[in-house]
Amino acid sequence: MNRFIGKVLSAISAAAVTAAGMPYIAPARAADTAFPYTIEGEDLKGADLWTSIYETKIPDYSGEGFWYLSNATGSFEVTVPEDAMYQLTVRGAQILSGEGGARQQAVKVNGVKYTIQAGYSAEWRDYDFGMIRLNKGVNTIEFINEYGYMAIDTVTVSEAVFPDLSLATAETCDPDATPEAKALMKYLHSVYGTNILSGQQQIYGGGNQVQTTIRYDENADKCTDQDGTVYEIDPESYDEDEQGHKFPWHCTGPDGQVYTYSTQNRNYTYNNYDLDVDLVYELTGKYPAIQGFDFGSYCPCYAWDDGVAGRMIEWTNEKGGICTASWHVNVPTAMADYTLGEPLDFSKTTYSEKTDFKTANCMVEGTVEYEYFQLCMKNLAAELQKLQDAGVPVIFRPFHEAEGNPSHTDDPIDGSGAWFWWAKEGAVVYKQLWALLQDTLENEYGLHNLIWEQNLYAWSDSSAKWYSGDDRVDIVAFDKYNTQYNRHDGKTSGPNLDAEAGIFYKIHGYVKGNKMVAMAENDSVPSMKNLQVEHAAWLYFCPWYDSQQAYFVSGDNYQDHDEFKALYNSDYCITLDELPADLFKGGTAPTSTTATSTTKATTTAVTALTTTTSAAGTGTAPAVTLIGDANCDKKVTVADAVAILQSIANKDKYALSAEGAANADCCDTGDGVTAMDALAIQRLDAHAIESLPETTK
Repeated sequence: MNRFIGKVLSAISAAAVTAAGMPYIAPARAADTAFPYTIEGEDLKGADLWTSIYETKIPDYSGEGFWYLSNATGSFEVTVPEDAMYQLTVRGAQILSGEGGARQQAVKVNGVKYTIQAGYSAEWRDYDFGMIRLNKGVNTIEFINEYGYMAIDTVTVSEAVFPDLSLATAETCDPDATPEAKALMKYLHSVYGTNILSGQQQIYGGGNQVQTTIRYDENADKCTDQDGTVYEIDPESYDEDEQGHKFPWHCTGPDGQVYTYSTQNRNYTYNNYDLDVDLVYELTGKYPAIQGFDFGSYCPCYAWDDGVAGRMIEWTNEKGGICTASWHVNVPTAMADYTLGEPLDFSKTTYSEKTDFKTANCMVEGTVEYEYFQLCMKNLAAELQKLQDAGVPVIFRPFHEAEGNPSHTDDPIDGSGAWFWWAKEGAVVYKQLWALLQDTLENEYGLHNLIWEQNLYAWSDSSAKWYSGDDRVDIVAFDKYNTQYNRHDGKTSGPNLDAEAGIFYKIHGYVKGNKMVAMAENDSVPSMKNLQVEHAAWLYFCPWYDSQQAYFVSGDNYQDHDEFKALYNSDYCITLDELPADLFKGGTAPTSTTATSTTKATTTAVTALTTTTSAAGTGTAPAVTLIGDANCDKKVTVADAVAILQSIANKDKYALSAEGAANADCCDTGDGVTAMDALAIQRLDAHAIESLPETTK
């Protein structure tokens, strides 16, 4: 029925019964679901009852049997009082992929699809479908068949409980970090979980080139434009063309703008690297606190100086901003085309996986790859040294987006889904390359002005295996590009304002909460409301730059400019003018960025989570019967983690028994029941650890 017609008929019915002298009673709203809510797989709407998968039996199911997700779909409904985040867990089995393999499993929440890579299991185990957003009122959760064929014993929906973000370290992984790097790290930690830092990536290399009428007069030895303005020549940049004519590569205008000679048109040009931050200012009246840069121009194949170090020094020392930088370093597409130390046509280079460059050889002395990568690091170190000498710390994000897409094979870390050469041979080689770069920059070149940031994805539990470790990483980050695909907002076009809390908390879990989590790149910026509802406490966001391929800043299809402006001008978002003046000397969080409702909600969750739960009653503590078995069902599963988190969040409603509380203290035993115990159980379920208890201290 047309929604408008339905409203009219309802109004007519109400008027009719009132006119007849009968009181009008509004339709009853469905009662709110009591959480945690568990439903048997065979009870889902559209499901049927199985007790074996053909000849394969999976004993110890609950209820009358289970549902085998094959050709049909199965759904159920829950009703919630407000928009909020919930945890979705399936007790299931997946026997088709073979041991060590995984299959994609999909669920729709109110028509919006979420997927996980479900690992092989011939026994019942808990599969974490992550955090999902439920909207006020009735919500439909539907399991669909795409690539799956999962056996579903039960499905559990529970209220999300958010961890204490202050537990992330404020110390750099480099003990010899410069004072400026240490000060920046501590400032980032001071705002993490209570505010979000604004960021913007700038174009690099020869981007945003602007043509001019400036030309060089060799006879007069002057650079002038059509209006007769004289430009100051850089005397160290003189060169000769193929015909033997002298010219300078660089000249400077009266306003300080540096221009570069174009051999194609024999005029001078400049690159408008400020285009994107200026667009942000035009939209919001504010500049971002963080600006993104890239060192890709210093590749040995075609190295040219695009002046990035100078721009970074200006951004920090003159503007007071924070720098982050990636490294799109190219390699020869075909090594046979390359002679070490000689320039190579740009078209014969790549940073993609489509190269015969052997990444593992970067660690093998005597190979051409080793010698080439040594040159890469030498060129990079020269630029980083300029920054260190100027007192500029950098959030450095090399070898970004390593995992790429999920693996195409049964090996989840073989690199078959990688987009870039540095990851195409898998997670093991990738982490070796990360260590080589870090050790070389620190120990050989003496560079200590870096805060090391590593990209991670959240395709499956195996995504955590790309992590280089707490001793080599300061910040973990996710690159959010979901406006055109992988949407969770139910729309098919326009800006995607989702805050992606599910991904945030998955990555947070991969690093056991020890590291801050950032959105290092993104297309659409999440809306303030979604950040608030989803508790997605990203350290910072940083849209990619405008280009002819995609207008990430100015394009209406990527940014909702009203929401963009609202976030920039909120108390929650920190902009350039709100950074402390003495930031790099140990300045504290800005006093102007007081907590908003988002901050208060996060703080409430943090306070609840850090409250230690103890066994009810007094007297001698009960003995441990099965460590980790918080719900006392004689087994250790994700359900125990849920029981712990719920007891922490609301000990009156979800109190553990004395036996359960004794069992629950399974991480750093003796410190009571904390969120770390729940995390240890999840890590055990994901096979990240082999047994309990776990010790982190």
